[in-house]
Amino acid sequence: MTVILGIETSCDETAAAVVRRTAPDAPGEILASTVYSQIEDHAAFGGVVPEIAARAHVEGLDAIVARALAEAGLGFGDIDAVAVTAGPGLIGGLLVGVMTAKAIATARGLPLVAVNHLEGHALTPRLTDGLAFPYLLLLVSGGHTQILMVNDLGDYRRWGTTIDDALGEAFDKTAKLLGLPYPGGPAVEREAAGGDAKRFALPRPMKGEDRLDFSFSGLKTAVRREATRLAPLGDQDVADLCASFQAAVTDTLRDRVERAFARYRDEVADGPADLVVAGGVAANSAIRAMLGDVCTRNDFTLHAPPLNLCSDNAAMIAWAGLEHFERGETSDMEIAPRSRWPLDPFAETLIGAGKRGAKA
Repeated sequence: MTVILGIETSCDETAAAVVRRTAPDAPGEILASTVYSQIEDHAAFGGVVPEIAARAHVEGLDAIVARALAEAGLGFGDIDAVAVTAGPGLIGGLLVGVMTAKAIATARGLPLVAVNHLEGHALTPRLTDGLAFPYLLLLVSGGHTQILMVNDLGDYRRWGTTIDDALGEAFDKTAKLLGLPYPGGPAVEREAAGGDAKRFALPRPMKGEDRLDFSFSGLKTAVRREATRLAPLGDQDVADLCASFQAAVTDTLRDRVERAFARYRDEVADGPADLVVAGGVAANSAIRAMLGDVCTRNDFTLHAPPLNLCSDNAAMIAWAGLEHFERGETSDMEIAPRSRWPLDPFAETLIGAGKRGAKA
């Protein structure tokens, strides 16, 4: 049995969790997962303020770790290793988490495992469902929109990425433009439920192109143009713009995913296969419904994490650390946090991609 303490401080959630696995190749068990969200701290600014986020991590992380251990009914003596997000993310927050993890590991004589935040998202279905390699991953978050081939632990090949805005960023900026509260994704989804998705003919960027990359900057600009034309906006205008925006996003993702399925059939294997959707935007119900439909029609099984594991959390970090620890892969105490840390180090850098942001 392996028991791992995980720490996550890459953006605006201060989180700690305890995860265990009782047998090789079995799914994991979350003994505790504690998250302090800083949404109220940043809401007035319409986005995450790095200095405020780092200060909140400093003030709250020790208590969050203690609470996670208490909920698990364990002490530090029951832990086999400490896993911590070492990147990508906001460097101030990463420093808080990494230094705290190093202090615990040093004081308690425990191994340290530095985890890539994106890998935590990628491996979540192995924690919850025991999903076997390989599988396709659609990563949709505030800082990343990518399609990756997950071949094995530590073996990730990027097939497509955004060339400008990440999808979560596009949701947030659209919400801010329309006067909706932060965080923007849930606000846009709520408004879209009462809107007419056909009222505005918004573009579907990259749709129809063979390459699997994404682009959302033009879509965001189109929303701004329509909003400016109609100003001042009424409640129904806002709802219709949100519905039209969400429909354009969904159509674009459908096209990208179907093309990824075709590539999978050509390069990997025929027959049943698996698609994982992960990241904060994976909580969007319209996107989940579309992915379920497209997977059914293409003989793929969709794996979507529970909503509490879509947003940033420490359970996924603990699990990724557990997988590496069980393979004998631990980190040196000299490990430093990284604001940028691509899952696929061999992928070509695209102009406009990987901009510095919440998780660039």
